Amino acid sequence: MKPEEILANARTIAVVGLSRDPDKAAHGVPASLQAHGFRIIPVHPSATELLGEKVYRSLEDIPEPVDLVDVFRPAAEAPGIARSAVAIGAKALWLQQGIVSEEARRIAEEGGLEYVEDHCTAVVRAVAGLSVT
Repeated sequence: MKPEEILANARTIAVVGLSRDPDKAAHGVPASLQAHGFRIIPVHPSATELLGEKVYRSLEDIPEPVDLVDVFRPAAEAPGIARSAVAIGAKALWLQQGIVSEEARRIAEEGGLEYVEDHCTAVVRAVAGLSVT
């Protein structure tokens, strides 16, 4: 499945590594997705609220289904995040632009998840003209 199709099929996006800093892509990209109607669930080790949403410490702590796990963490952390994405039954794992992990790809695909790496969700959204209504 192409990145734009994966994003078009997502409504609820858990963002691992959503930043508190509005000048960072790890804040601006999820904010842009949220502004276009996607439900953003932040995953962060210490924040309590980001983008007006309750923050969870891990994917496993999220009490609702997640369509897409969007990753803003170093590639070395991607395999562990992939395992968690599989464990919670997410439909897809997306590593942001500049993040590549063969091990995360293998874990995600073996777990039945769609997989995207080295692409920006906000760019794909904009180019494809996607919004959730």
